[in-house]
Amino acid sequence: MGRRRAASSRSGYDEPVPGTPADLTPDADPESVARAIVLRQLTVGPRTRAQLTDSLLRRGVPQDVGDRVLDRFEEVELVDDTEFARQWVVSRHTGRGLARRALAFELRHRGIDDETARAAVGEIGDDDELAAARALVRRRLPATSGDDPARRARRLAGMLARKGYSSGVAMRAIRDCVAEGAAVADHEDALLGLDADDPG
Repeated sequence: MGRRRAASSRSGYDEPVPGTPADLTPDADPESVARAIVLRQLTVGPRTRAQLTDSLLRRGVPQDVGDRVLDRFEEVELVDDTEFARQWVVSRHTGRGLARRALAFELRHRGIDDETARAAVGEIGDDDELAAARALVRRRLPATSGDDPARRARRLAGMLARKGYSSGVAMRAIRDCVAEGAAVADHEDALLGLDADDPG
């Protein structure tokens, strides 16, 4: 059981859904079993060919049978690593703010080849990455308001590093957002000063 869970974690997919056919029995048709396994996996969510191959092998489906079944699923575009990579990048960059380096690592971890991963991650430009880094910093800034400047910078840089940002992008995003915050504070102070001087 432990080995099964560990393999699943490394490959980045869930355990088979309850009700998926068990390992092949002597009277089972391997291709039918393979198709059922793949369909169940795809019902849960998109999968890469590598993930599905691992699932089939773990369930006892011979490699050549699995390859034939997956070739057919690719022909009808139910398995499409290029589209998987594109959607993964959009979702994880937009939803989690991950940088290109982290996204490429995740794609390769899920069996996407280097060329496909580079193409998908390449859709994110330098400006997109910096904008995402700034958005992450802006969300985290209020929680660091009590820190001294050095500790604040370290905490924010650490957060961005964990999401795959280079130190250069991280420090630029932090400087920009801290400057924005200071400008907003100065503007609010000026408005408060005007209000205090207003006799009415």
